[in-house]
Amino acid sequence: MRLSELGEFELLEELERRGLVAGLDAEGAVLADGRVVTQDTLVEGTHFRREWTSWRDLGYKAAAVNLSDLAAMGAAPEALLVALSAPSDEEADHVFELYEGLNETGVSVLGGDTTRAVSVSVTVTAVGRSERVPGRAGARPGDVLVVTGPLGGAAAGLHALRDGLDGFDDLVGLHRRPPLRLAEGKELARVAHAMVDISDGIGADAARIAERSGCLLRLAVDDLPIAAGVERVADLPFWTMGEDYELLAALAPEDGAESRFTVVGECREGAGVEPADLGGWQAF
Repeated sequence: MRLSELGEFELLEELERRGLVAGLDAEGAVLADGRVVTQDTLVEGTHFRREWTSWRDLGYKAAAVNLSDLAAMGAAPEALLVALSAPSDEEADHVFELYEGLNETGVSVLGGDTTRAVSVSVTVTAVGRSERVPGRAGARPGDVLVVTGPLGGAAAGLHALRDGLDGFDDLVGLHRRPPLRLAEGKELARVAHAMVDISDGIGADAARIAERSGCLLRLAVDDLPIAAGVERVADLPFWTMGEDYELLAALAPEDGAESRFTVVGECREGAGVEPADLGGWQAF
């Protein structure tokens, strides 16, 4: 069976079933003494195109997508390790700009690797420390779901770039430079029963909580906060498409009522996500 037929979610499940990976109940590895580690890769042609991504923005985003996983684990970041693959005839100044973008997040780069390749890829490992990691497995029927910010802006910005649409600089900026929700993550981690970042789309990432927690997540679609201006880009469900790097958390009702975040659904007895088939990013 090919990866395109199996799918990312099913691949990870099969690897876990075979005892080849573990620790999939959180957005990264949870180690001793509150240490947490996560890793993501941005690949040219898959995650970015150089004709509309500056090297500095690429560096910032490569760091930000990893810091989003740390935020989902309620962690304070401590360091980044960076592995860069690039053609040998690439301009050195471009690499300097990439690392300037990485450092713009305020988290130090403390090592990594470089290698020659036919195209550019940036792999970042982010290390942090958390007092409490909610994980994906603790949601329970009766919980409410909250989200930390508006959805759909980054996907709409990417659509504007692909179609050459002008006048959507704010949305394009959300695609190039995701928000850092580290403070929000630490705040929610104190009380959240489960928490994920929704980089793959709210439906796809809600399914991770549903599967690990053994409950149904019902999204109140009409209550979702939507980024301003996306309706002017196209009549598409950008809020389902991912790239938002906001946090979705399951809280006890009283904690949801006291939080400053938008309630967007609830957990019930059952399985899966409603509405079903919302789509989202598929790695393969």
